[in-house]
Amino acid sequence: MSGVMKRMGMIFRAKANKALDRAEDPRETLDYSYQKQLELLQKVRRGVADVATSRKRLELQLQQLQKEADKREDQGRKALALGREDLAREALQRRANLQQQVADLETQHRTLQAEEEKLTLASQRLQAKVDAFRTRKETIKATYTAAQAQTRIAESFTGISEEMSDVGLAIQRAEDRTAQLQARAGAIDELLASGALEDPTGTHKDDITAELDRLSGGTDVELELQRMKAELSGGTPQQAIEGGEQGTPQQSRGTAAGQDAPRFEK
Repeated sequence: MSGVMKRMGMIFRAKANKALDRAEDPRETLDYSYQKQLELLQKVRRGVADVATSRKRLELQLQQLQKEADKREDQGRKALALGREDLAREALQRRANLQQQVADLETQHRTLQAEEEKLTLASQRLQAKVDAFRTRKETIKATYTAAQAQTRIAESFTGISEEMSDVGLAIQRAEDRTAQLQARAGAIDELLASGALEDPTGTHKDDITAELDRLSGGTDVELELQRMKAELSGGTPQQAIEGGEQGTPQQSRGTAAGQDAPRFEK
């Protein structure tokens, strides 16, 4: 049972991997990676801004503490001038406490300043990497698009693309259907001509009837021609027909004997 489950899991992963390969577009993956790098760059920049803000706040606090320490020193001098050594001692004690705070803040300020410099340098390096990746990304996308277009054109020319395969199958089916209909029509015409099938409309004639109609049609034309000749010569159509039938062999013999028409000399 364990072996069957492992095999099913492997098959499922293989099919899922194949489906992902078909669905994956390298251009979309590159754009997503570039977007993530931009987000990381924004975080680094916000970190630099936050550290710079903290540094600036410490600088303001240092300025205030330094002013307060200077103020306590002036108070000590005035107290000594007035003979109040106790007040002078208290003022100097407060000044010492302020100086200790100033020293602590200066240490924090140096730490924040160093961190700000590191983050600024990291931001600059990351910006350079992002710019290089963007250029590389656009180059890869353009190359991929060109290769994809060339592949589609080549597949269209060779007929192995899915679209052209569908078109080729449709053309093949249309040609097969046309040939089938032509063969069926030819077979029906042959059956009608041989008399194996009857035409219920009576418009189709067999080969004997068609030949008789052709011969009779030629005879009708000859009779009509003889009638027109008789009308032009003043005779009757029947005489023209008889004369035409008798004169034809004589004319043929005369021509064969080499007789020429009479000539009139000047």
